[in-house]
Amino acid sequence: MTETFFVGVDIGTGSARAALVDLKGKVLKQCVKPIQTWNPERDYYEQSSEDIWSAVCHCVKEVTKETTKESIKAISFDATCSLVILGENGESLTVSRTGKSEQNIILWMDHRAHAEATLINATKHELLQYVGGQVSLEMEIPKLLWLKKNLQSTWSKVWRAFDLPDFLTWRSTGVDTRSLCSVVCKWNYDAMNMRWSADFLKQIGLDDLCANDFEIIGQRICEPGSAVGAGLTAQAAKELSLLPGTIVGTSLIDAHAGALGMFGCRAALEASDKPLEAALENLQGKLALICGTSTCHMSLTREPCLAHGVWGPYRGAILPNYYLNEGGQSAAGILLDFIVKTHTKYADIQAKLGKNEHIYQYLNNLLEKMRLERGYDDICFLTNELHVWPDFHGNRSPIADPNLRGMISGLNMNADEESLALLYLAFVQALAYGTRHIIDNLVEKYKRVPYSSMLFCGGLAKNSVYVQAHADICQLAAVIPDEQEMVLVGAAMLGACAANVYGNLEATSKEMGGTGVLLKPKKSTADYHNRKYRVFLQMLEDQRKYKQIMEK
Repeated sequence: MTETFFVGVDIGTGSARAALVDLKGKVLKQCVKPIQTWNPERDYYEQSSEDIWSAVCHCVKEVTKETTKESIKAISFDATCSLVILGENGESLTVSRTGKSEQNIILWMDHRAHAEATLINATKHELLQYVGGQVSLEMEIPKLLWLKKNLQSTWSKVWRAFDLPDFLTWRSTGVDTRSLCSVVCKWNYDAMNMRWSADFLKQIGLDDLCANDFEIIGQRICEPGSAVGAGLTAQAAKELSLLPGTIVGTSLIDAHAGALGMFGCRAALEASDKPLEAALENLQGKLALICGTSTCHMSLTREPCLAHGVWGPYRGAILPNYYLNEGGQSAAGILLDFIVKTHTKYADIQAKLGKNEHIYQYLNNLLEKMRLERGYDDICFLTNELHVWPDFHGNRSPIADPNLRGMISGLNMNADEESLALLYLAFVQALAYGTRHIIDNLVEKYKRVPYSSMLFCGGLAKNSVYVQAHADICQLAAVIPDEQEMVLVGAAMLGACAANVYGNLEATSKEMGGTGVLLKPKKSTADYHNRKYRVFLQMLEDQRKYKQIMEK
C-alpha cells in the first residue's frame, strides 16, 4: 500500500521552506533556502517572484527526493502578504524607480505607501471598519495606489497583481484564483457581501482595477483548502519534481497557516486538568499567537466582532463559518533582540556561550539564580521597580498608532549581566501585558466571547519564560504544540483538505493538529501582575500627556 504524504511550503521574510508531512501532521523532513531582499531606498523592501519560485522548487525537491512521487497526494502554500506585480505572459515588472525588472515584489514590511494609506483612511469608507478603522500601509491597496501615482511605466503594463501566496498557487497550476484569506485580510475585499467594492476603489482613485470584472486583482475567490484547477501543470510538476495533476490547495497567509495548524492542537491533560478539557475544545475560546519577528494574535468567533485597532472580522479567512479577528505587535522577537544586543554585556556573554547554548537560555538561567539569591517565589518579582511600554516600532493593536514610542521607567547606572537579565525580563513582561491589552480590548470593550487558552508557535514559543509570562499575566492556560513547525503543518493541512482526506478544513485541523504541552497560569502572581498592568496602562496615558505638552 502506498504511503500518503503532503508537502507544505512556507515563504517567510528571509527564506523559503518546504516540509514533508504525514497524515497526523508530523513533519518528517524539511528544507530551508534563503531568498533575496533588496533595499533600494529607505523604507523600500523588494523581492523577486522568480527567485522565490526557484527556492521553492529546490526545497520541494529536497524533501521529496527519498519518497515516491505517487505518495505525494497534495501540495499547498503559505507566504508573507507581499505584493507581486506581473505583466503580460507573467513577466516581472519593476516596482521602484531604481529597481530592476526581476525585483517585482513589494515586501510586506515595505513602508513606502504612507501617504497613500493616509489618503485612503481619510475617506472613512465603511470597508475600513473591518481593518480596525484604518488600512495599514503594509497592506496591498495602498501599495497599488503608490504604484499608480509614482510608477506609471509599470502601472500601464500590469496584467495581474497577486498576493504572494496566490502567486505561488497560480505559478503551480496556471489557474488565476485568489484565496479568500489574502483578499479579505490584505486587499479590502468585502467578505460580508463576497464582492470587490467598486465604490471603494473608485473613491480612492483605483478605478482602473474595476476593469473587465476586476481581472487584475482576481475574479475567482476560493476558500482556503479548496482544490485549485487540475492540480500541478506539467511544467510546474517538472520544476518541482512531482507528478502532473498533483492536487494543489488554496493558500493562506503565513501567520494564518500557523493559526490553522494550532487551532486543532490538543493539550495533553492530567486528571486535575479535566475541567479545562471542554473549554480547550472550543475554537472560539482559543487565541493563537504566531511569535517571531513580530507577533500575530488570531482568534475565531461564530458572530462578527468589530473592534478598533484589531483587524477583522474577516469572514471565512481561515475556516468556513467563522469570523477571524487579528491583532498584533509590530516588534516582538526583533525587539528583544534589539534590547539584548545593544546592551554592553551582550558581547561578553556571547563569547562564553557553549556551541549549542543560546543567550536567552543563559538569561533565563541567570534570572532563576537571581530569584533564589533574593528569596523570591517567582522571577516575575525581580522587575518590581522596572516598567516598560514596548512600542519601539509603533502600536498595531489595540491602539493602532504607528507613532507611539517605547518607554522604560526604573533605569539605573548598573551595566552588569544582571542588569541585562532584568531589562530582558521587563521587556518580555511588557509584550505579555500588550497581549493582555488586546484581550481586554476585545472581551471587555467589544463583548467578544471570553478566551480560555492561548496557543503558541514560532521562535518565541521555544522560550519558556516568554510563554509562562503570557500565561501568568493573562491568567490563561497556554498550549505549546509538540510539533514546532506549525506554520508548515498548517500549509500541509490545506493540501490534505483539498485532497478530501479528512473532509473539511476544521476536521483536517483537528486530525493533523497533534498534541501539546499545557502551561497553567500561576495564581500566586496574579495580584502582582495586575498592579504592573496598571502601571503599563498609565505609561500610555503619560506618553500621550507628553505629546500634548510638546504640541502646545
